[in-house]
Amino acid sequence: MPTKVAVNTEQIVINDGSSFLVTARDGSIDDNRAQGFFVRDTRLISYYEISINRYPLQLLASSSISHRVAIYKFTNPELLTVNGTLPSGRLIITIRRDILGGMHEDIDVINHHSNRVEFQLMLAVRSDFADIFQVKSKQLLTRGEVKTTWQNEALTTEYRNGAFQRSIVVAPDGTSTPPRYANGRLFFDVILNPGETWHTCINFIALVDDEVLEPKHTDATISVTKAGQVMANFLDVATQLHSSNVEVMATYQQALIDMGALRIEVEDTGQAFWMPAAGIPWFVAVFGRDSIIASLQTMAVNYEFGGGTLVKLAQLQATEVDDWRDAQPGKILHEIRQGELAQRHEVPHTPYYGTVEATILWIITLAESYRWNADSSLLDTCRVPLERALAWIDQYGDFDGDGFVEYLTRSKDGLRNQGWKDSGDSIVYPDGSQVEPPIALCEVQGYVYDAWQRASTLYEIWGESERAQTLRQKAADLYQQFNDRFWIAEENFYCLGLDSQKQQIRSITSNPGHLLWSGIVPPERAKPLVQRLFQPDLWCGWGVRTLSAQNPAYNPISYQLGSVWPHDNAFIAAGLKRYGYHQEANRIAEATFAAASYFESGRMPELFAGIERGAESFPVPYPDANIPQAWAAGSIFFLIRTLLGLEADAPKRRLRVQPVLPEWLPDLTLKNLVVGDAKVALRFWRVDNQTYWEITQLEGELHIDAEKDE
Repeated sequence: MPTKVAVNTEQIVINDGSSFLVTARDGSIDDNRAQGFFVRDTRLISYYEISINRYPLQLLASSSISHRVAIYKFTNPELLTVNGTLPSGRLIITIRRDILGGMHEDIDVINHHSNRVEFQLMLAVRSDFADIFQVKSKQLLTRGEVKTTWQNEALTTEYRNGAFQRSIVVAPDGTSTPPRYANGRLFFDVILNPGETWHTCINFIALVDDEVLEPKHTDATISVTKAGQVMANFLDVATQLHSSNVEVMATYQQALIDMGALRIEVEDTGQAFWMPAAGIPWFVAVFGRDSIIASLQTMAVNYEFGGGTLVKLAQLQATEVDDWRDAQPGKILHEIRQGELAQRHEVPHTPYYGTVEATILWIITLAESYRWNADSSLLDTCRVPLERALAWIDQYGDFDGDGFVEYLTRSKDGLRNQGWKDSGDSIVYPDGSQVEPPIALCEVQGYVYDAWQRASTLYEIWGESERAQTLRQKAADLYQQFNDRFWIAEENFYCLGLDSQKQQIRSITSNPGHLLWSGIVPPERAKPLVQRLFQPDLWCGWGVRTLSAQNPAYNPISYQLGSVWPHDNAFIAAGLKRYGYHQEANRIAEATFAAASYFESGRMPELFAGIERGAESFPVPYPDANIPQAWAAGSIFFLIRTLLGLEADAPKRRLRVQPVLPEWLPDLTLKNLVVGDAKVALRFWRVDNQTYWEITQLEGELHIDAEKDE
């Protein structure tokens, strides 16, 4: 078994819907760190400390036991009491926290001392009501008015800044002894004879946007909450994986749990939708690109996962030019927030539209969804938004009319870089210097090519052959123009993009790997492109780095200048499979699953360091990675689909398989795989370097074809 390493080892994170809690391992919350109890982008609890007679507790163990429940176990240090000195290790203190809109806390104390003990259990709780943007940037600013009252054995802290209001009520319930409040702390007088137990419940009730989010005492069963019921349903209907490789099976199952836990409910005109949030802690919100990519990755797991995403994002499609929010008609949003800064219009996230590829990927996902679900009603619902998205590409995406889609923020608070590598320093020249926008990224042109091809198929379905032919011609023209302008002959590789002067950004990055997935690479260029991806400066053994190690800006523990992103590698692997490079695709899959096996619970983080893999090494965590994260979990699903070569054509009741199992994965069974209204179970196994398969169960009509490797 590999040595386990952990991401954010000092933290425990639990969530339910858009409410989440981030604490230190000992359950404490430090207001100077990225910790707290957050509801709808506001930190309602910023400081939490539990003590006995002001002595800090000694942590024994702590862990989350489900996506929304965590347990912390403590004992006492040696301390002075009114009855004399209490030796260390005589009390067992258990704290159990459960997120359900608000937060429910149980505190239990057992006396294992031979004598009666008397002490004060103290809770220090504070609230700064900081916006999540402030917490993330560590730029806390006192803004509105805070008022705290103690009444009817409940502590209420209210925040008001103009029309923006938030409150948190700390309400002890069912206590063995009544609570008191003084000097900023809750006090409980505890008297325990040998073997006796003391207990209290504490409800943390959130008051947000005129809603009272009152928690309940529940067990750890997933389905006891509304979000949990949706998650449980997702787990029930999702495609199941079984294999003799138990680590692959465990990693897949953890990815299912993570993806289910990240689903959030969004409403519009009275209709509710469930769609994936991007990740915890920073991105528990509606995200355009992230939610779309997670939906794409999950087609072979549960194609309904993307339905809410497509419809909700279509409803939020921009209808006018608004430079403050980087919005143009037809554009799909980047991110929407509900916190104070957004509600007071101090940030443009209401929503903010600063993403160059979300609109394009939305088109691709709509077409891919139809290939898996054959749902013509979804197509009809999205037909007008599709027209608007296609118009955005022509009119606003290619805003200088050169045939390529580029990005440039027009907002004073907009994102400098608007591809998936959207950190401010992520796009560099070969000398390591920053590239000034506007920038036409290579993979974005591939996405446009793919989107036009797929959209043409949709118009054929609607009987609009002329419109379909126009889109196919546009794709063909882009294919030629792109390959003329973006190829670096001496490198046998594509450039990262074109800069503001329409000159090649000749940096070596992972971005061109996405071009294989889009299909815009001529067959004769695929081989040198593939070979370059696996040169040591890009390939670290755990995956393809975001930036070549030969670039002066390379840093393996940076966010996007040399790190490894699982979703990035999963797209590259899918592209390799498309062009027939099965072993290379499997090589990426092996690296990704091997990395996952080192992380706690086999849970794939958002990213990890691009440090070289060796005989005595393990993947090095990126300290601030989001975990769970939607497209990191989705990469596991996408890689399994790639290994098996699953391509659906639900309208024709067909499924293509092209399995090439590697030595490390000798067998694999999928159950509950849904294509249209059919459900199938498939078994794959490997004998003497050859992969075989069979249908073990079939409900409904589905023709399964095996495409041979040429």
